[in-house]
Amino acid sequence: QVHMVESGGGSVQAGGSLRLSCAASKFMYSRNCMGWFRQAPGKEREGVAGIYTGGGSTYYADSVKGRFTISQDNAKNTVYLQMNNLKPEDTAMYYCAAAAFSWSYGTSWHRGTTYNYWGRGTQVTVSS
Repeated sequence: QVHMVESGGGSVQAGGSLRLSCAASKFMYSRNCMGWFRQAPGKEREGVAGIYTGGGSTYYADSVKGRFTISQDNAKNTVYLQMNNLKPEDTAMYYCAAAAFSWSYGTSWHRGTTYNYWGRGTQVTVSS
């Protein structure tokens, strides 16, 4: 059973923008903690952004602060990742993940082990 589906990936030139979407089932969205991760070939998975959908708190990796924005649409059970000023080093497979609420989410959002459910990913390629 597919719980979350990512979309919006593609190929862009450096400086361009993309908006990723993560459409979640109601059950998944109710987990309240949604994150975006990425993994490039030969590299470790990296937490990019997280959001507590119950209150709207957001968290970002230093590498994307000021360029990426995570947001939510409760009516659509969807979380977005707006990516601006993309760089070649942003090239990766991007994954959406969900976790049940935890008081430590603010400090653990970037860890893959925080999340129980994962989407299948969408590829982002940025050319120089």
